[in-house]
Amino acid sequence: MIEAELSRIVIDEEKKEQVIVLKERGGKRLLPIVIGMNEAAAIKMKLSGYAPPRPLTHDLILSIIESLEVSIEKVVIDNLIEGTFHAKLYLKNGKNSSKIVDARPSDSVALAVRVSAPIFVEEHIFEKLS
Repeated sequence: MIEAELSRIVIDEEKKEQVIVLKERGGKRLLPIVIGMNEAAAIKMKLSGYAPPRPLTHDLILSIIESLEVSIEKVVIDNLIEGTFHAKLYLKNGKNSSKIVDARPSDSVALAVRVSAPIFVEEHIFEKLS
């Protein structure tokens, strides 16, 4: 697995397309992922420091996770099937018990930025895009 970081968010209002770009930490490879407008807005709001008056969807999910005394250990973008990226959330409780939850990369990144969880990409995904 290769650790990556959120490099930028591109919102093209003409094409109505939003893209997050993950960059290989310490490297040059980029991974662009097309995401929905709501997920792009959720990521952008968190990064800008905006706190909504009421919890938005990703804030609610994080609140549920934390109320269950679980933390987000990491996010892994683990597959690319027919042009669709797949991800997993790795959750950990205080007893070092782990759970892996299937998730969309956009939701996973939106949650990861809220708790500064590391983001990883499987090597074979970078290789498919080369």
